[in-house]
Amino acid sequence: MARQLDEQIAGRYPVGQRLRVLDVGMGQGTQALRLARLGHQVTGLEQDATMIAAAREALSGEPEGIRERMRIMEGDGRDTGVHFLPGSFDVVLCHGVLMYVQEPDPVLAGLARVLAPGGLLSLLVRNADALAMRPGLAGDWAGALGAFDTTTYLPHSRTDSNGGTPIRLGLDVRADRRETLTATLAGIGAPLHTWYGVRVFTDTAMDRAEVPEDLEPLLAAEERAGRTDPYRSVAALLHLCGVRG
Repeated sequence: MARQLDEQIAGRYPVGQRLRVLDVGMGQGTQALRLARLGHQVTGLEQDATMIAAAREALSGEPEGIRERMRIMEGDGRDTGVHFLPGSFDVVLCHGVLMYVQEPDPVLAGLARVLAPGGLLSLLVRNADALAMRPGLAGDWAGALGAFDTTTYLPHSRTDSNGGTPIRLGLDVRADRRETLTATLAGIGAPLHTWYGVRVFTDTAMDRAEVPEDLEPLLAAEERAGRTDPYRSVAALLHLCGVRG
């Protein structure tokens, strides 16, 4: 995910340019902090007090220059119009958030509003076109059959929206279809520029499964699959990148 995001940023902005980044639903701040370390000015917006505390603790251990580049705010993704002026950011991240929002269109419109012209909108969503994959590969045939006709599912866990610690939630969440989001992004003036699959091969891994000592082959395989048809179409998650017109 980070590699995909960096690829899109590098393709749009000169090397070394300090960007204004908004991370909506930043979780424990994994991506926000990573981008602040790269020199960008980052605002993290999060409503969960536990996640905010974790992000602030992580930030407190960073050098002063990085701490000065990252601002953490308590708030909801639906409140961007309250907190920020139009065109305030060059990059807006919304990773693992829309699945918990029943009406995503107003949220997306608000995110596009705070993007500067030519700015990058990065979304990470659950892939509704692949909900049958996990139960099918696990041999849960009834679950697989039921997943074909729904866009809701009960996750076995939630991972912090930017790649951190798994958290069991026990509530139904929503998945999105790429075709629907493509139309929505066009309608809000941030048409889809490119998209990737995320967790093509690893979605069935158990929580806290042992991580291989040499992680590079796993990452290389996932990265290749995430940009290659037909593999990316059946990824558990979709990473969609829109560009503000």
